[in-house]
Amino acid sequence: MAPRILALNKPKGYVVTRSDEKGRKTVYSLLPEWAYQEGWMPVGRLDLDSKGLLLFTQDGKLADRLTRPGSCRKVYEVWVRGHTTDEHLVQLLKGVKVEKDLLKAVRAEIKGGAGPKTRLEVELDEGKNRHLRRLFGALKDPKHGTPLKVLELKRIRIGGFKLDVESGKWRFLTAEEVSSLA
Repeated sequence: MAPRILALNKPKGYVVTRSDEKGRKTVYSLLPEWAYQEGWMPVGRLDLDSKGLLLFTQDGKLADRLTRPGSCRKVYEVWVRGHTTDEHLVQLLKGVKVEKDLLKAVRAEIKGGAGPKTRLEVELDEGKNRHLRRLFGALKDPKHGTPLKVLELKRIRIGGFKLDVESGKWRFLTAEEVSSLA
């Protein structure tokens, strides 16, 4: 029998924690009360300003497996302020040293843009703290010399499961969808 996993489309402004000492809204306020009471835990994190696909399970071993670097790819739609170039894509794939971390993507594609903003699709095989925000912030806009800034960050896929739930809503994954995660 496949483990039970639920998918939540996390809106911006919610912290991924069971309770918050600062009184901010938590993702558990978007889930049924039983999710908190029965010990459902998030599989990974999305920061306060990020939105998109967040999985929950009661199986700690499964959560560890899905968050282990290299085990499960995650795809993000990223809006960046600044002119993103093909050279930036090469840097994203090669990796950029930020503080003590080497941050990189396994795939990055420019999908469009508007004025000084660029929309990209970026795939990661690990997720370090604020990975994409720090990675893009280490790159410079060639026209202005200023760091690129992530304006909008949305996780749209984990493994083979693509986000299909409205913002702030959740649903259980089917057995087929659970098997597509690995």
